[in-house]
Amino acid sequence: MHFAELNIARPLYDLDDPRIADFVDRLDAVNAIAERSPGFVWRLKEEAGNALSVQAFDDPRLIVNMSVWETPEHLEHFVWNTVHKQVYRRKAEWFKALAAHHFVMWRVEEGHVPTLAEAREKLEHLDRHGDSDEAFGWAHLPHVRLWQTQRCA
Repeated sequence: MHFAELNIARPLYDLDDPRIADFVDRLDAVNAIAERSPGFVWRLKEEAGNALSVQAFDDPRLIVNMSVWETPEHLEHFVWNTVHKQVYRRKAEWFKALAAHHFVMWRVEEGHVPTLAEAREKLEHLDRHGDSDEAFGWAHLPHVRLWQTQRCA
């Protein structure tokens, strides 16, 4: 089994606003590092190389990131041990805190490319039921612990 993840965010500003330029300008580099990272399998992207124009939810301002990794440890390494961590630490400058879950993981068969509808269902399941084998966050994976010491408040 592989692991899929969906991460959503609502920018505080339009993506062409100078106040979010540091995020937008780093996105290609962060995505390139993800694609070269051990355990990376797939990520959602359009012709531009990112998913900024993908509208997956009713709110047209929500942006999405969806990817598949061989193991959660591979994803965890990318999130907390690469330049991604520097970008993550600045998220409060660029994104509104969401009332519901903004991140979800779930198991997928090797070779399966998740759809946005599937990802939305997993996020909704996590919101309704909390962590389960169906949809979960980092806390559901007892052997994955970097997130506890590396995450930002």
